[in-house]
Amino acid sequence: MAAQPTSSSKDATPTGPHKHPVDEKLPALKMATSGLQHVAAMYAGVVAPPLIVGAAVGLTATELTFLTGACLFTAGLATFLQTLGIWKIGARLPFVNGVTFAGVAPMIAVVNSTDDKSDALPVIFGAVIVAGVLGFFTAPFFSKAVRFFPPVVTGTVITLIGISLMPVAFGWAQGPNPTADDYGSTTNLGLAGATLVIVLLLRRFTRGFVKQIAVLLGLVVGTLVAIPFGATDFGPVADAAVVGFPTPFHFGAPQFQLAAILSMCVVMVVSMTESTADMLALGEIVERPADERTIAAGLRADTLGSALSPVFNGFMCSAFAQNIGLVAMTRIRSRYVVATGGGFLVLMGLCPMAASLIAVVPRPVLGGAGVVLFGSVAASGIQTLVKAGLEKDNNVLIVAVSLAVGIIPITAPEFYHAFPETAKIILDSGISTGCVAAVALNLVFNHLGGGRAADDEVTSPMDPQPASIH
Repeated sequence: MAAQPTSSSKDATPTGPHKHPVDEKLPALKMATSGLQHVAAMYAGVVAPPLIVGAAVGLTATELTFLTGACLFTAGLATFLQTLGIWKIGARLPFVNGVTFAGVAPMIAVVNSTDDKSDALPVIFGAVIVAGVLGFFTAPFFSKAVRFFPPVVTGTVITLIGISLMPVAFGWAQGPNPTADDYGSTTNLGLAGATLVIVLLLRRFTRGFVKQIAVLLGLVVGTLVAIPFGATDFGPVADAAVVGFPTPFHFGAPQFQLAAILSMCVVMVVSMTESTADMLALGEIVERPADERTIAAGLRADTLGSALSPVFNGFMCSAFAQNIGLVAMTRIRSRYVVATGGGFLVLMGLCPMAASLIAVVPRPVLGGAGVVLFGSVAASGIQTLVKAGLEKDNNVLIVAVSLAVGIIPITAPEFYHAFPETAKIILDSGISTGCVAAVALNLVFNHLGGGRAADDEVTSPMDPQPASIH
């Protein structure tokens, strides 16, 4: 049925005589290859969170394969919601959705605070469901409150996401088992270093599609290099079925714990903030600016996808910024191309053998690629901060204090040791605490009276400031 024109799609309707490029359906071959390119650009990002959380929980290789496949499957479903849309759900832009990095650190905190690790995933799933439902109903209001999440806040949070995940990459580089004799050995660190170099060389000396999948190719080549060192185990592939389905609540019925729910609600705010910024950027790139209605519809898709994801053993879903860069580079703006990519994700999730391939990759190889992957997230945050007006004294203070608060769990892991365990679930997540600090400080310095003038400028954060005259 033809869509009716709206304020966010006034250029043309999908069936109109002058289709907007966003609504074009390309030839089948181009649709398939372009869709695969989007999958390649975000594949490593989708499988990294289940690998991190699954390893923390202590899942077997078979269970890790199942969890990875479930996240691929739910990422495909969330992408369908966002690109094709139903009712008032979905931005209907070439918008890729998948597991958000923002939730990794809080989920690890939940795992670490759970005595029985078999309960960790059900607790996480319960928290994500509640956060997703609450986010769905607050999406219209959040789209109106976006002024409280300027680049100084979003840039700080995205930077903290990358910084908070770097220790994970360093842990991977040392090996899978901290108690093993070869943990941190020159062989493991050498494999990580070699993978990093391979990715950097591919990014430097290749172009187009190959450059876009440099991380994926680095994982493949790094795994091949690791074979002679006995670091590669092909058992998960041999044991995996060709066809499978992510059985609902495979790891147990969801459990609802207040501290975990509060932590994931903070992550949901972070995720919705990132998605809003991404929709605004993507709207400009495809020349269909995202208005308040589009943002609300897009946030509904994010949050509904997140609420449904745990049913099929997946995690919280959000936009993938790297795919926005791919749209800008290729100038292929069709949302149906991205929907095709979502179809490939669903098929991969239904094929455990395909999902098991990532379990073959040695942990040190993942660590080498993780340096690039997580570092790129931090770099994206810094790029946002560049646009945040850091010549303003207020913004310098917001970033400085928020980053300091956010890196406490990384630089001083025992800082909150005297707090109750329920509080530590939130406090031990630098992303959550940094986000709260950034939002609160932005309100105090840039929205409420009594602070310094918003136009106070600094040439350096360390420069002495003239006393204000009142």
